[in-house]
Amino acid sequence: MLEELRITGLGVIDDTTLRLTSGMNVITGETGAGKTMVVTGLGLLFGGRADAGRVRADPGRAVVEGRLRLSGTVAESVVTRVSEAGAEVDDDGSVLLSRTVTMEGRSRAHVGGRSMPIAMLGEVGEQVVAVHGQSDQLRLLRPAEQRAALDRFAGPEHEKLLETYREAFGRWRAVVEDLADRRRNARERAQEAELLKLGLDEISRVDPQPGEDDELRAEVQRLEHAEGLRVAAALAAQALAGGVEVTEDAPDATQLLGTARRTMEAQAAVDPKLGELAGRLEEAATLVGDVSAELSAYLGALDADPARLESIYERRAALRALTRKYADDVDGVVAWAEHARTRLAQLDTSDEVLEELDRERQRLSATVGDLAARLTAARREAAGRFAEQVSAELAGLAMPHARVEVAVTARAAGRDEPAVPVDGVELAAGPDGADEVELRLLAHPGAPSLPLQKGASGGELSRVMLAIEVVFAGAGGPPTLVFDEVDAGVGGQAAVEIGRRLARLARTHQVLVVTHLPQVAAFADRHLVVAKDTGGAITTSGVRVVEETERARELARMLAGLPDSDLGIAHAEELLSVAGREKRG
Repeated sequence: MLEELRITGLGVIDDTTLRLTSGMNVITGETGAGKTMVVTGLGLLFGGRADAGRVRADPGRAVVEGRLRLSGTVAESVVTRVSEAGAEVDDDGSVLLSRTVTMEGRSRAHVGGRSMPIAMLGEVGEQVVAVHGQSDQLRLLRPAEQRAALDRFAGPEHEKLLETYREAFGRWRAVVEDLADRRRNARERAQEAELLKLGLDEISRVDPQPGEDDELRAEVQRLEHAEGLRVAAALAAQALAGGVEVTEDAPDATQLLGTARRTMEAQAAVDPKLGELAGRLEEAATLVGDVSAELSAYLGALDADPARLESIYERRAALRALTRKYADDVDGVVAWAEHARTRLAQLDTSDEVLEELDRERQRLSATVGDLAARLTAARREAAGRFAEQVSAELAGLAMPHARVEVAVTARAAGRDEPAVPVDGVELAAGPDGADEVELRLLAHPGAPSLPLQKGASGGELSRVMLAIEVVFAGAGGPPTLVFDEVDAGVGGQAAVEIGRRLARLARTHQVLVVTHLPQVAAFADRHLVVAKDTGGAITTSGVRVVEETERARELARMLAGLPDSDLGIAHAEELLSVAGREKRG
């Protein structure tokens, strides 16, 4: 859960800290006091898009910091991902997150004390928090989002089936596009293939080998300077053998080193240091002997071969002709040839290849169609359960006669659109299957079944959204849920029911609610008030926890705008009493 949230320099908030509890946290305050900035701060903390226009001129940057305490099923995956990225989790199982945004729009993120990409905050946020507000309600009206919501509700086995389908769909789509392209661009492909064949024939005649140009360059160096190399090696060998003026009595380097070693060994008993130096001279004598033997072998192998040199010149000229046309060096020419052979296979438009591709298309089409049919069946089964549970929640949200339906319909194929056979019918297939999913609302008995965007008012849509979230919460999901004024357009008994449902969610989740309804705020386990301070030259806001009398005064303000009214406070205390009994019950 999110234990603490500190916001600095964001909107009207100068510097404030929210200490949160594990149950239901409610945030209230006057209009314009900065309640929305709390949700904006949460969005920044979990990788949301930064808006430099919300950064206060003083201090010129906004900073949002949060402490997550990880537990339950989410903890392992988050800890693993954070640790892999090089961050550290505290001994008590918590991790610190931070996001900084400057007035120039630059943004930085830190996780566990380490600088991280902003995307890392998003990865953590996806697993630990779900934010719902008016924009989320609008998103829920999109067909793709409704299909995604149903897939999420259907459970992990359904998601595995969907992933298998997507893999098969990707292979089928690639073959369909490849086959269509070969048929549509046969002439251009033939021309490109002819040019590639000419290049491959030229390269095959030369047959370059990887690294050959470097090897030939080194060999040319040796052959062109063979005489100089021979003189240098011979002089070195003579010097090691006893000096440049060699005589029968002149000792060689090895003998001289041996004499020096024996002389020092004779005095090693007097001074051990000489014994140590004598050992090092023995190593030097061994090394000199090895070098002398290798010089002799080098002189034996060194040969000035004019015919070989001429052959290398011709070979290098042939290689240069290839590098002028195909790449910067011989390795590049070899890579070009490999790529050309692969491309030639892709350009083949022979009847045999087209027939083979068509057979593969038909095979994959049948596989995709079978998986799409299984997806449809799974969605329809889940749709019934989903509709039943959401409708049951709506009954408790003062919409007793409303029902939600989830329509799963086949997606008809267009005239020129690739299709797959699903239960014997050719349907258009997409990355998510061959279904269209639509949430519909029957507001009351006898009312037509209408899409959510047509059949629900603002208040009804808020309650449908909350009902869906309650259902999702029972099926898992992030442990922290944030609701930003999803109770807009609601009042009376419906507001009480929303408070009751949110309190029920708070039994298994951490819930943060930004609300203007006292009926909802009364159910809070922790009540935070955003208060505006206009006493200085610049308006600022802060957040404080209210309890007991202060809490009743805040509810009275929300009820009637009169925090000091005895009647308003009595009404607020009654609300708190009712909410307390409901929670205990």
